[in-house]
Amino acid sequence: MDASGSKQSNKSYYDVFSQRYEDIRGDNDPGGYHNLLDELESDFVARFGTGRDVLEVGCGTGLVLDRIAKFARNAKGVDLSPGMLEHARRRGLDVQEGSATQLPFADGAFDVACSFKVLAHIPDIQLALSEMSRVVRPGGVVLAEFYNPYSFRGLIKHFGPKLAVGENTNEGNVFIRFDSPAAVERLTPAGCKLIDARGVRIAIPFGQVMRVPVLKTIMRQAELALCDSPAKRFGGFYIAAFQKQA
Repeated sequence: MDASGSKQSNKSYYDVFSQRYEDIRGDNDPGGYHNLLDELESDFVARFGTGRDVLEVGCGTGLVLDRIAKFARNAKGVDLSPGMLEHARRRGLDVQEGSATQLPFADGAFDVACSFKVLAHIPDIQLALSEMSRVVRPGGVVLAEFYNPYSFRGLIKHFGPKLAVGENTNEGNVFIRFDSPAAVERLTPAGCKLIDARGVRIAIPFGQVMRVPVLKTIMRQAELALCDSPAKRFGGFYIAAFQKQA
């Protein structure tokens, strides 16, 4: 397995990761770090996708898509990893295998296309953003999450150890890119306009603090207060909202 960012490399990585992906997520993380991330991400989708047709690109095991399905008119997901999709299908979600750089959907099929923790693993991120824009109707929105180097998380990922995700596999086995909020503006897809943004994991220095009851409450309140404030530019996960122009 290499970190080239090729479709096969990413597919192999996430097939391995799928075997233990939810060990500390979903029902195994009630009110915890990953649960908070999913909440802040899906809540931002709700701002643009309530009662509308939504696609999640790189839906993984369906943790965020399951939340989206509760407020969207129609929610679909696509992912490169059969292992991840197996879990999503068990949730009864409408998902299919496919690549972010070649989405298996017609032009203008959705009102919103969103992607979380996926684009940072795609070398040709501009092609992926273009594909997301293509499948969105005029006036619709592309919600794209980037890894921000100017954040607590960015520092830890740069200087800290590579975390294991499976047997003989760690974070060093997957391509990872970091894009600052300023760089994100330059990545705006053709025919789109940056209209909003949200920062996720601004105050949390590392996920383990969410295992301490008192700190969990403090960190949760801080994240909810800061996610849409000017401090959003320091979120470890920076979500940009691009509106497709008519």
